[in-house]
Formats: sequence, C-alpha cells, structure tokens
Amino acid sequence: MIIASLSDSARYESLNPLFQRAFHFVREAGPASLEPGPHVLEEDALIVMVNEPVMKKPEKARMEVHDRFIDIHVPLSREEGFGWKDRAALEKPSEPFNMEKDAQHYDDAPDTYFVVKPGQFAVFFPEDAHAGCIGEGTLRKLVIKVRTA
Repeated sequence: MIIASLSDSARYESLNPLFQRAFHFVREAGPASLEPGPHVLEEDALIVMVNEPVMKKPEKARMEVHDRFIDIHVPLSREEGFGWKDRAALEKPSEPFNMEKDAQHYDDAPDTYFVVKPGQFAVFFPEDAHAGCIGEGTLRKLVIKVRTA
C-alpha cells in the first residue's frame, strides 16, 4: 500500500507500466468535471471510475481484495477514511471471489485506519485488503483500476 501526495506521484510510476498514464490522467484531465461512471483509457487494463458514494461508518465498511487489478483511490471533494489489513491475515470471506468483478469481500475488521485528503492518493495492491468510503456525507472520488504487471 502507498499513501502519498499527487505532487509526488512520479516517484511511483516505475512500479507498474500503466501508473504513468494513470497519474498523468489525474493531473491533466480535470477529473472534477468528468461524468460519473467508467472512463476506459485502455480496455481491460486502465479504467478510471468516477464515483460519488455516500460514505459510511467504519463498522459498515467491508474489506475488499482484487487479484488482477491494483486500485488507486483519489478523493476529490473531501477527505476519505480507509481501513487496511494484510490480505494473508483475512479469515472471514462474506462471498466467493467474483472473477468477473475481480473482487471479494470479507467481514474481517481492519488492522488500521487512515485518512486520504484531496491532493493525495492511496494505492492498494492485490495483497492489500482495503475498505474505503469511511466518513460522513457524499464523496466525489476516482478509483483507477490498473492491471497488475
């Protein structure tokens, strides 16, 4: 997992061949004005989701994992709370892995909580179980799905 400022995103672009394009999109595309929904930059490889979820209390947030995609979360309108736990430590699956959605949810509690503010981002790799949208009110954010290298 990575938590950093968007101004430092170039430091992380070498971790995946698609990161440079993803961060360039965030810096240059004016994401605050994009329509909600998916924006495909490269089919089955780089997808920007513009979401406007209602945030929830920590106890309502479910842990999520992915196999084929890395998530980059970028809050736009306000800070967003997250929970994190090492995927290897998960014990309570709430559903089987969904290959089509590349996701599985767990009822485990996070080991740690943190906040990401506008101007920052969080990267979750397949080994990172994460629960986002923790807080109050509505949030406008980007979730960038990046195929693993």
